[in-house]
Amino acid sequence: MKRNVDLANRLREVLLDGKWIANTNFKDQISRVSWQQAIHQVENLNTIALLTFHINYYLDGLLRAFETGRLEISDKYSFDLPPIASAEEWDTLRTRFFANAEKFANRVEQMDDSLFDQPFIDEKYGSYWRNIEGVIEHSYYHLGQVSLIRKMIVHGL
Repeated sequence: MKRNVDLANRLREVLLDGKWIANTNFKDQISRVSWQQAIHQVENLNTIALLTFHINYYLDGLLRAFETGRLEISDKYSFDLPPIASAEEWDTLRTRFFANAEKFANRVEQMDDSLFDQPFIDEKYGSYWRNIEGVIEHSYYHLGQVSLIRKMIVHGL
């Protein structure tokens, strides 16, 4: 299998439709959460809405970087979720997340394999391969949090 297809499949696995690694994925987890649950604060943990925003922030920013060749996102803004006060606002965030996840996986799938060894924007960021693998690992990290927080909310823990 070519690296582009393998990476795209791994992205879809964690973000959209897989069950192999974690027996769940982001889409499955956040599709089963109401807007009230999404913004529910469990102790000092991040909310499900905030974690969804956080992953989507990077997907959106990296998609723009693929197009423009400029990385214009910053970690310091990756948790700047505007308040969510309705089901419609939660649905909008989820819809954007799902669309960006699919666009990101499709974009990676269309990349020429030779690109993966090239520096991503600037050599200090490492290669395209390293950055895309980073998105996968980062997404699994936060998927675990979302899954546990959802269980805590649903079961009243």
